[in-house]
Amino acid sequence: MKIFVAVAEAESFAGGARNAGTSAPSATRAVNALETSLGASLLTRTTRQVRLTDVGRTYLEEVREILNQLQAVEDDVSGAVRNPMGQLRITCPQEFGRIYVAPLVTSFLDRHPEVSVDILMVDRIVNLVEEGHDLAVRIGALPPSGLVAVRVGQVRRVICGSPGYFAAHGIPQTPDDLANHRIITTGTGGISREWRFGPGGDHVSIKSRLNVSSIAAAIDLARKGWGICRVLSYQIGPDLETGALQTVLDADEAEALPIHFVRPDSRRTAAKVRAFVDYAAGHLRKNSALKRASGRTS
Repeated sequence: MKIFVAVAEAESFAGGARNAGTSAPSATRAVNALETSLGASLLTRTTRQVRLTDVGRTYLEEVREILNQLQAVEDDVSGAVRNPMGQLRITCPQEFGRIYVAPLVTSFLDRHPEVSVDILMVDRIVNLVEEGHDLAVRIGALPPSGLVAVRVGQVRRVICGSPGYFAAHGIPQTPDDLANHRIITTGTGGISREWRFGPGGDHVSIKSRLNVSSIAAAIDLARKGWGICRVLSYQIGPDLETGALQTVLDADEAEALPIHFVRPDSRRTAAKVRAFVDYAAGHLRKNSALKRASGRTS
């Protein structure tokens, strides 16, 4: 089962074999034996790539859960509760991962030499079961799901610019005043946006002359005084402390967004997951940038 998961994730017998610590011929024999035992084809093979069949995709989800349960049992028996081991797969938003998760992971690895970590930093919701991740960071309200959530903080959506920009162009007093300012939007889908303000989530139409796909680039442009952008408060924490950026329209902010660690629900949780959540959650909850900050309270 472990070899099958490795091959399916790598979409290659050679790559899966490397990840599973075996040879390509051994991986091929193992998967062939598994398919024979099940009486079903799990993978389609071509000269260049290996793909899951529909049956294989369903089987992969179930097998991952079985292996997670098995790992948790083995951890309990072997004493790994006190000494976590194995690979931990984490997914998180890009900027949150760069600023917070990566530094916590390195310090965690220093404490637990038998653990390795793979971090996927993407600004999309990753299906933990289908994509084989142990843990995710989610920012925002959580929809109903079968995931276990641990809250570690909250952030605000803030409008920010440099003191030099506001000295030259004035400070907006209401959301409607943004129509008279240079707005830097982020993401895809063009330069027209609707931003939410206030506890009721009132929408204000925003049209900018500049849209960038990178949040870091938008912040840098705002820092240099070109215009105003909207970001999550944690993304500009150091800039607010140094005075390089300042927020405006604080009284009109929408509700704060919660931050959670989420993991698949199961009767047993692997020691590596429990240990990292306990370690990281403790540090994140102490971080002032992830607590209720100045502006409208929620």
